[in-house]
Amino acid sequence: MCSIIGYRGQMQAAPLLVKGLARMEYRGYDSTGVATVFQDKIMLRKGVGKVAEVNSSIHLDKLPGDVGIGHTRWATHGGANVANAHPQLSSSGKVAIIHNGIIDNYQELRQKLIRDGYTFESETDSEVIANLLQFHYDQNKNVKDAVIQSVGELKGDYAFAAIFENKTLAAARFHEPLIVGVSKEGYFIASDVLGFVEYTDQAIYVDNGDIILINHDGLSFCNFEGKPVDRQPVKIAYEMAESDKGGYVHHTLKEIYDQPLTVLKAGERTARELSEAIELIRRTDKIYITASGSSFNAALVAKHLFSNYAKVNVELILASEARYSSNYFDENSVLIAISQSGETADVLESVGIAKEKGAKIISIVNVMTSSLVRLSSISIGLNCGPEIGVAATKSFTSELAVLYKIADGLCEGCIAIDFNEASTQISNVLLDHSKIEVLARRIRNASDIYVLGRGINYCIAAEAALKLKELTYVHAEALAGGELKHGPMALLDSDACVIVLSPSDSTGVDAIASAHQAKARGAKIIGVSDRPNEIYDYWIELPKVNSILFPFVEIIPLQLLSYYLALEKNANPDYPRNLAKSVTVK
Repeated sequence: MCSIIGYRGQMQAAPLLVKGLARMEYRGYDSTGVATVFQDKIMLRKGVGKVAEVNSSIHLDKLPGDVGIGHTRWATHGGANVANAHPQLSSSGKVAIIHNGIIDNYQELRQKLIRDGYTFESETDSEVIANLLQFHYDQNKNVKDAVIQSVGELKGDYAFAAIFENKTLAAARFHEPLIVGVSKEGYFIASDVLGFVEYTDQAIYVDNGDIILINHDGLSFCNFEGKPVDRQPVKIAYEMAESDKGGYVHHTLKEIYDQPLTVLKAGERTARELSEAIELIRRTDKIYITASGSSFNAALVAKHLFSNYAKVNVELILASEARYSSNYFDENSVLIAISQSGETADVLESVGIAKEKGAKIISIVNVMTSSLVRLSSISIGLNCGPEIGVAATKSFTSELAVLYKIADGLCEGCIAIDFNEASTQISNVLLDHSKIEVLARRIRNASDIYVLGRGINYCIAAEAALKLKELTYVHAEALAGGELKHGPMALLDSDACVIVLSPSDSTGVDAIASAHQAKARGAKIIGVSDRPNEIYDYWIELPKVNSILFPFVEIIPLQLLSYYLALEKNANPDYPRNLAKSVTVK
C-alpha cells in the first residue's frame, strides 16, 4: 500500500528517488519523503501530499548524497501528517527506514524500546523498525547482524529498506513486494520495477525471507538466518515497464482506451497454462474462486459462465472472508485466485489457507513475477501492461476475457465468443463519448446512484457501482433488478438516479419492468441498452451485438461515466482519496 525506493551508486540519489516515487505513486499518495546520507549524516525531508506537490514545496530532489531512500504512503497506523510520513528516523537519527506492510507486534516492541531509552515521534508501526535496527546496531556496529536480529523480532507482513550513517543500504522482504534493480551506475531497491525502469531493465525479484545489503563491497543477499543466497537478475518485460499516459490527460482515461487491444491480448502468452487450467478444472469436483474488489466482480461473471454454459458449479469466496471458510478446502479442491497485481494481501492469505489444505491453485494475474504466481500451480497472465489508475478498468475486462476463454474451453467451444468483434465494438463505444460527458454534468449533484441488472448484467452493475464509488465519492449501489421491490425501493425519490442495464437479451423485458417501478417513485432513469425506451430520461446507447458480448460493451460507458463524473466533482480519477492500487495489507 506504500511505495518504497532506495539507491546506492555513482549518481546523486535524491533526483532518482523523486522520479521513481512519481512513477510508483499509484501505490500510495497521502505523503512522501526522501532521506539521504551525506558526510556521514542522514538528511531528511518529507511532507503531506503528492510527490510533485511536496517536491515543489520543500525540494526533496535537492538533498545531497549518493545513497538514499524514498517513500509514498497510504496511511494505516496514524493519520496523514508530517510526523507519520516516511522515512522514519531512529531516535538517535543514525538510521532511517521506509516500510510497506504492517508490524503486528509493534506495540510490544515499542514499549520494550522505550524502556531501553529509545523515543518515538510518530503514531506509526514503522518507527519501531528504525529504533529496533538502531538498538541492534548499537550492540556491535554490524548492519547485517542488526537486520537479522531485527527481522527475528518482527511479526507481520512487511518490506522495508534502511540507510545507516555508514552509507549501507539494507532491506528485507516478508510477504510484501520488493525488487532490486541492477545498473552500471548502482543498485536500486523498489516496490515496483516502475521505480527504476528509466535507468535499468535488469531486475532481481526478491524472494520471501531475503535480506539485501548494498555497501562499498557491492550487492549481497542472505536469508533471515544469515546464510548467503544467490539471486540473479532477469530482464524486465518491456510492456510491464511502460507507464506513460500516451497523450491522455489521465492514466485512467488511457487505460479505458487501451481495452480494444487488451481484451485481444488477455492470456495470449500463457496459452499452454490456459489449457492446463481447463483440464485441471475438468478433473475437479470442488472449484472455488477468490478475489477482491473488481476482480471479485469478474468472478461473479465467471460463476454465471461456468454454471450456465459449462455446467460447472463454482463457489465464490471474498478473499477477505477466506479465513472464515477454511473448511471448504481439501486435496480435491481447486482454487482460482484473481488479482491484477498478484500482491493483494487478502488473496495471498486465501491462497495460503487453501494450499495448507492441499488445494491446487490456478491464478489469473497481470504481474507474472508476483507473489501469487509463485504460490500457484498454474498461472494465466492478463498481459494488459501496467495499470496505473487506482480504479481497475482494462484489468477488469482482461480478467473477463480470460474467464470467458476458460468457460469456453470447459464447454468445448459452446460460447464461441469472437474477441475481434468484442474489440471492435469496444472501439465503437469509445468513438464518441460526448453524450456521456453531458450526462455526467447533469447528474453531478446526485447523492445516490443505483445500478440495476439481472442475470450476467448484475455482475456488470456491481462493477459499475464500484467504479462510481471509487472515482466520484458518490454513494452507488448495485441491485439485482428483481430485489428492488424487496426493500431498496424505500430509498428511491426524486433525488435518486437509477442506471438500468437493459440490453436486448433474456433479461431485457424484466429490466424495463424494474425501470418502471423506479420511475414511478420519482427516480431519474438512465438506460444502458442497444435499443431506446420511453422510460429512459437518458439513454446510453450500446452497439447491437451478440448477447454474450454485452458484459464487455456495457462496462465501457459506465467506466467513462465514472471518469467524467469524477472530473465534474473535481476529483482526481487516477488517485481516488483513501485508496491505493495494490492493497498489500489486510
